[in-house]
Amino acid sequence: MNKTDKIFIAGHRGLAGTSLVKTLRAAGYDNLLLRTHAELELEDQAAVDRFFAAEKPAYVVLAAAKVGGIKYNNTYPADFIRANLYITANVLESSRKHGVKRLVYFGSACMYPKVCPQPMKEEHLMTGVMEPTSVAYSTAKLAGAVMCQAYNRQHGTQFLPVIPATLYGPGDNFNPEQSHVLPALLRRAHEARLAGAPALKIWGSGNPRREFLYIDDLASAVLFLLQKDGYTETTNIGAGGDLSIRELAETVCRVTGYQGRLEFDASQPDGTMCKLLDPSRLDALGWKAKTPLLEGLAATYKYFLDTCAGK
Repeated sequence: MNKTDKIFIAGHRGLAGTSLVKTLRAAGYDNLLLRTHAELELEDQAAVDRFFAAEKPAYVVLAAAKVGGIKYNNTYPADFIRANLYITANVLESSRKHGVKRLVYFGSACMYPKVCPQPMKEEHLMTGVMEPTSVAYSTAKLAGAVMCQAYNRQHGTQFLPVIPATLYGPGDNFNPEQSHVLPALLRRAHEARLAGAPALKIWGSGNPRREFLYIDDLASAVLFLLQKDGYTETTNIGAGGDLSIRELAETVCRVTGYQGRLEFDASQPDGTMCKLLDPSRLDALGWKAKTPLLEGLAATYKYFLDTCAGK
């Protein structure tokens, strides 16, 4: 990969995309193609094809997606599956048609079965039923990974599906209606501290275990994989460990300074009980995550205080 090659980052304003832009520029890759949603509607096949025909990117990172937490996924399943299928199909087909050298596609850990051996290996995909609260989104992301490999077999492309652990970091979505568990907990613990609330109420039992990957680690892994010419195996990008939601909440309280008690509402859904990725495939290539959770949480909370607190 040459420093002068055009690199299209679809979803450059999102959590992953923002960090990827920063990481690529720091590494000397300045010829980045960046388009906002208003400038390029990825669900519009004709618009996507016009863009690829005009700009002819050499590399593509497909980080754009319609995403949200359990409640948002469960409420708008048709929106999630439609948008994500359109985005993926349009970008992959235009990448093939216009000779993209290499593409990295972002899957999701929710593609794995709800009940899955731990840690989850890439070969466990499609061996069981997925978590029902996010099955529309999960199905769309899984279809994208299958599509990448189908294009590779039929057309000789180099489309690489990656499966990141749940991402977090500066730039995260703290909207109470849309956010994932980690930014939601950060916001609610912060507000509970300011209000002097005696208890922080949390959905579920607190027993599910989750893995969280800091966005700068993801960006580092993507840059590493973009340079691995010829490698197209579906690949987990994990942090190398997990913790329970209870342990996460305790860590969040430590970071935000909230000193009240935790109250878990077991009447609310837990989702999948364990979601730990096996990072062996990427480890063997020579890459490992570096950011400890406490350090990443502190940076994320600082971002929240600087940009979102009081809004």
